[in-house]
Amino acid sequence: MLTIADHRRDSAGLLYVYPVVSRRARGVSVGINLNPNAACNWACVYCQVADLKRGGPPPVDLQRLERELRGFLGEVVHGDFLVRCVPEDSRRLADVAFSGDGEPTTASEFADAVAIVERVLRDLGLLGSLIPRLITNGSQLHREGVREGIARLGNLGGEVWFKIDRASEAGCAIVNGIRRTPQQTQAALLACAQLAPTWVQTCWFALDGEPPEQAEEDAYLALIGEVREKIRGVHLYGLARPSQQPQASRLAPLTAPDFERFARRIRELGVEVVANP
Repeated sequence: MLTIADHRRDSAGLLYVYPVVSRRARGVSVGINLNPNAACNWACVYCQVADLKRGGPPPVDLQRLERELRGFLGEVVHGDFLVRCVPEDSRRLADVAFSGDGEPTTASEFADAVAIVERVLRDLGLLGSLIPRLITNGSQLHREGVREGIARLGNLGGEVWFKIDRASEAGCAIVNGIRRTPQQTQAALLACAQLAPTWVQTCWFALDGEPPEQAEEDAYLALIGEVREKIRGVHLYGLARPSQQPQASRLAPLTAPDFERFARRIRELGVEVVANP
């Protein structure tokens, strides 16, 4: 049985396509992993990918991707996969999500992969009922092909979950292993929101036994406050699965009161919050 604690990419025996039970999608999410080499341009301290390395993906075999997606979705829709492999309270096909072991938009074939999703959903009669999603760190919005793919996703009734774990430059360096200013984050987020409905996705947790500092909270709230009319809301979540990174021992879930207090501060901005401690 699949569980929210097990997001292995090889559970279906496929290279690009994998099913997970997603607490945020509230059902079965059919993932598309364009980074099967476990390479990412970020290095988030909470990442559950084992042997994560810096870099981009190898060339994507688009024919294989389409064959895997078509076959697996067909099994879910017409077969007994949900009954055999999914807990009863999660037996709902929620979405098809570009996620996986690295940043999906670093694949030069990203826009072509979105076109494949459209074709498969249409052929299976799922277009308009099954949500296509992109989970992204927003680092590639400067690329024309990425913008094209996101716009196509939006036209399919899809949406983007845009990762912002910390807003300050220092916070991004510690949590995500990258150099990015609040201004760069905001510009990329606004560019994304113009192309497709966009939620901010935020992992909020304790580091070395301490919750994020007040200054970090304030920087995050300032950024969200400036874009609140452009985004759909915030997916705020805690640590559901153990990190596979060297910093794993330094991480811990927040206490329920600390987590809810921060969620309440976001809501006070007039922003919808979907919270999963």
